[in-house]
Amino acid sequence: MSSNETTQEFQTWMCLICGWIYDEQAGLPDEGIAAGTRWADVPMNWSCPECGARKDDFEMVAI
Repeated sequence: MSSNETTQEFQTWMCLICGWIYDEQAGLPDEGIAAGTRWADVPMNWSCPECGARKDDFEMVAI
């Protein structure tokens, strides 16, 4: 019997200020965030690469 806890689907998060999208599956290698990095694991001091908004200004969206 296997657990599905680690096979959760990747999510996308949108900046509420400028509309930029963070895709967990793609990550953001240019910013040092590896592909597959969950939003919860993105550092709290990270900011939107487009407008500088804080992580608190993002909301999970289904695309």
